[in-house]
Amino acid sequence: MRDSVAAALSGPRLQLASKAGLAAGLAFLIAPLMPGAAAQYPYYAPLGALVAMYENVSGSMKQGVQTLVGLGLGIGLAFLLVSFSDPSPVTVAVVMGLGVLLAGLPRLGAGRDWIPTAALLVLLVGGNNPDDFSFGYLVQMGVGVVVGIAVNMLVFPPLHFKAAALSLAELRWALAKQLSDMGAALRESWPPEHEDWAVRSEALAQSARAVRAAVQKADASRQVNPRRRLHSHDVDQDYKDLSGLESVTFHIRDMTEVLSDVIWDKDVPFVIPLPYSEPLADALDAVGEVMRSMEAEPPDKQNELIARANAAVDALAERMASDDVKPHAPSATGSIVLNLHRILRAVTAGRP
Repeated sequence: MRDSVAAALSGPRLQLASKAGLAAGLAFLIAPLMPGAAAQYPYYAPLGALVAMYENVSGSMKQGVQTLVGLGLGIGLAFLLVSFSDPSPVTVAVVMGLGVLLAGLPRLGAGRDWIPTAALLVLLVGGNNPDDFSFGYLVQMGVGVVVGIAVNMLVFPPLHFKAAALSLAELRWALAKQLSDMGAALRESWPPEHEDWAVRSEALAQSARAVRAAVQKADASRQVNPRRRLHSHDVDQDYKDLSGLESVTFHIRDMTEVLSDVIWDKDVPFVIPLPYSEPLADALDAVGEVMRSMEAEPPDKQNELIARANAAVDALAERMASDDVKPHAPSATGSIVLNLHRILRAVTAGRP
């Protein structure tokens, strides 16, 4: 509950609310200046401004246009039926049914909900003068939409670059911690005392999905945004980093499940031979240090840690190939080593 209230009162939300209030007030100020019968329906202009208010400029434009298209379809539907019959329970039922049916058309987005709404208002509120009402309704909503888009574009249009960068950094740290915790588990007496790492698989997947949403939000926020020229940010690189982290997340989740099954699931016919526990832990730690270095270390230090991690993984792979270790069950070490190799390949992809 407290988190929900905090989110509702956050800086971006307060900024959006302030702009929505400003847009609604400006729209209502302009509404009486509209020509003809439109001036009789000024209260629809603030509604149009609210409809067009979105967390980014491109979303405002898209939502505003979709709303006006939906209104146009609803008004046209109402006029079609009014030309044959006066408003009645049957007419209302038919309008609602057809409106909901038209709302299923693709690409209408936010406009789909306005089709039956507009049709019903024309039938019931338009009364004996549906022409004037429809004209005023559509014009004033259009005025509000234009004002809403203009306010969102000109008054501190939001850019979400920092949130995307922070989300990427947090996921890197979470993945690095998971690797380190699994390395620590290999050094403890089994079953290890610390087992919280074993239940993080789904949490890591959810984090990766949240990071993708944050990067997409940052991408949308730069479109049709005049502030983007003052705040340069390489969103394409964010997408590349995201792709690599999603791959790393997949491999770490796989290792998590393999290691937890080997430790606690008595029915799994796999083991990690004792001679490989320490070098495997070292390899996990080394790859974890690589993940941490992507945020805090210069390129030279990163390259040093990458070389160290590759050496640890390759050394263990070579030892497994040459040793005459014969465990009582098939070894799961190879699966973890393969995942570590793929993580390093994903991390170093595209590096100079």
